[in-house]
Amino acid sequence: MSVSFSTENHEEAALAELSLDDAQKAERGIALASSVVAYKDLMMTYSCAAKIVRTKFEILDEEFRMRRLRNPIHSIDTRLKSTASIMDKLRAKGLEPTEDNIIEHVRDVAGVRIVCSYVDDIYMLAEAVGRLSGIEVLETKDYIAHPKPSGYRSLHLVLDVPVSFSDHEQKVKVEVQVRTIAMDFWASLEHQLQYKRGLADEDGLVGELARCASDIARTDENMMEIRRRIEAEADMDGLDVLAEHVRRLDRPF
Repeated sequence: MSVSFSTENHEEAALAELSLDDAQKAERGIALASSVVAYKDLMMTYSCAAKIVRTKFEILDEEFRMRRLRNPIHSIDTRLKSTASIMDKLRAKGLEPTEDNIIEHVRDVAGVRIVCSYVDDIYMLAEAVGRLSGIEVLETKDYIAHPKPSGYRSLHLVLDVPVSFSDHEQKVKVEVQVRTIAMDFWASLEHQLQYKRGLADEDGLVGELARCASDIARTDENMMEIRRRIEAEADMDGLDVLAEHVRRLDRPF
């Protein structure tokens, strides 16, 4: 992150530097280096936590593929919040940029996005991850049942995830967003609009996007209902189910 100073500030910094003896300079350098190393170590911990959550969902997807003959997950992505965004969030809360404040007050440093084909898969996965050993669901925000004014829909979970290292275990928070393919497509376009301010018909675009969100929600519900009807019509007896399980044994995991 770059910081600009005025000429006066440069001169003051130079004078302050001259007034420091070598011991003070060394101490300040060590403190700065230690802070940077601690921050990098914290980000590594969050990265590991995101990988753990991703693996947990991949295992659930594989379990449902074998036991329920259907994959609920279309795709999984992970990301770490940028340093600038972390600092902005702490500043907005009136907090100092310390390691403790990041851990305690920024719940989305590590993020995982799960994209499903159907709305009922979202809730099925959320219920399943809440039963996993070692994972605690700290917060749930259901923007599917209660969309944002913009039309945004998604299920947000904040998980408390234990990360085990060679000499200690640390728990950190990971935000998980679970949505359908259509919701994800809409969210990507809305995100693009947020960063394109000053458009000639911005209000009109916002309104049109909100209408699209409603159309997408109806389509998601209709597609889920059609899938259920197909499954009900194609209900297999015990021998057919067993044959399908056997057929899938040779598929790579």
